[in-house]
Amino acid sequence: MILLEGPYVSDFLKQTIKECRIPVIRNSFSAGVFAEEEQPTISVEEAVQRMKRNPEQLIYTNSENSIHWIEEHLSFTSLPGKINLFKNKVRFRELLRPLFPDYFFQSIPFGELATTDVSGFSFPFIIKPAVGFFSMGVYKVDKTDEWPGIVEKITEEVKLVQHLYPKEVFDSTDFIAEASIEGTEYAIDCYYNAQGEPVILNIMKHLFSSDKDMSDRVYITSKEVTSSNLKPMKRFLKEMGTIAGVQNFAAHVEVRVDEVGCIVPIEVNPMRFGGWCTTPDLAWHAHGFNIYDYFLSKKEPDWDRLLAEKDGEVFSVVVLDNSTGKEGADIRSFDYEKLLTNFGNPLEVRKVDYRNYPLFGFVFAQTKSEQMDELFRILTSDLTEYIRI
Repeated sequence: MILLEGPYVSDFLKQTIKECRIPVIRNSFSAGVFAEEEQPTISVEEAVQRMKRNPEQLIYTNSENSIHWIEEHLSFTSLPGKINLFKNKVRFRELLRPLFPDYFFQSIPFGELATTDVSGFSFPFIIKPAVGFFSMGVYKVDKTDEWPGIVEKITEEVKLVQHLYPKEVFDSTDFIAEASIEGTEYAIDCYYNAQGEPVILNIMKHLFSSDKDMSDRVYITSKEVTSSNLKPMKRFLKEMGTIAGVQNFAAHVEVRVDEVGCIVPIEVNPMRFGGWCTTPDLAWHAHGFNIYDYFLSKKEPDWDRLLAEKDGEVFSVVVLDNSTGKEGADIRSFDYEKLLTNFGNPLEVRKVDYRNYPLFGFVFAQTKSEQMDELFRILTSDLTEYIRI
């Protein structure tokens, strides 16, 4: 089954639902995505009965906006507890304390950020919402005297974004200060099967413009990124999944790997893959298989076959977050055509209503490994060259 919610459903996900005949749970959002004669849906009551009849019934959601629905209708399952365990970053750190006993973290109420004395904290550290999404409100603090300015930035950002998502997705009530994890960052789309074994469906490397950059601008995947990380990531996911006790569960996991190969988790996004249908659709562009179908049909990718002819090819998703310093309401237009001229082989561009969301859209691209400059250019751009005021 699949539970659709806003803000976005990609054409690829719509096509997958139709072709694979995935049962869609009926709600007000799905009614706006599919006409009933186009895609039959199942009622809430039928969805609940399916979960009761079959404890191993799989359910996927494209958006964490659906968390409230799951808490309301599936309280008899383990799903609400698992969601809260992963979604709340303080609880998540407490869960993993046996694996990382020396890892620093501290919960701070939003209202106490300005008065919190951080001089005794271990620097550098990261400050972010305990329940958050899309790098909103996330900052790196290198020294004590940066703290007041960062608190001001957080306060302003919260005012701008807190109305965009429900509290289950972005909640500014509490923040978490935690150790800054050094190393290379990766994102993994995966699921845990009925035996609790992790199945990896996609591995992406997160590129940054500097050590202060906390944005989600560029993620890449390639044969090298995937093949060099499959075994260690699977071992880590198994260890984490055993502690959490998860089965029949999809997840988007973010980690960092230090110079000696130690994998430290950043966060786990429950019951979904990458937000706004980004990373699942990237997997289709890059590897040619459908990770929505693989999860719901309990399939496992044959990575040796999938990667056999992908030497030198890099596939990316570029998140066009509004880094211009201008409010979306003040921007007359964004020049998507000019933007695409920066890419040798743009595969797809998705436009977003930047007046209602703090981003212009997404670009999927294919790049030769020797031409990575095009990705580093967009990584460091504030995008002002593409807007008209």
